[in-house]
Amino acid sequence: MYELFREVVYVCTIIIGMEKEILLELVTMEMPYGRYKGRILCDLPEPYLAWYHEKGFPKGKLGERLALMYEIKLNGLEYLLKEIKRRL
Repeated sequence: MYELFREVVYVCTIIIGMEKEILLELVTMEMPYGRYKGRILCDLPEPYLAWYHEKGFPKGKLGERLALMYEIKLNGLEYLLKEIKRRL
């Protein structure tokens, strides 16, 4: 089981070109405010992320993670994060 988790993280790292820590943050970091306060970033609805895309993402780490989640969902890659989240 752990090997499958490692393989998914490895594939995500290659495909998306990001560090493992960033992937783990996407499945553990909570939205700190707003309508979806307390919801894990990978669970935010795409229309909410699209709204931020149009409005402008917040500055800093949160904004970077929201922008990344938007791109992942826009390109239909959120299934890659589901296995990581399931293993935690």
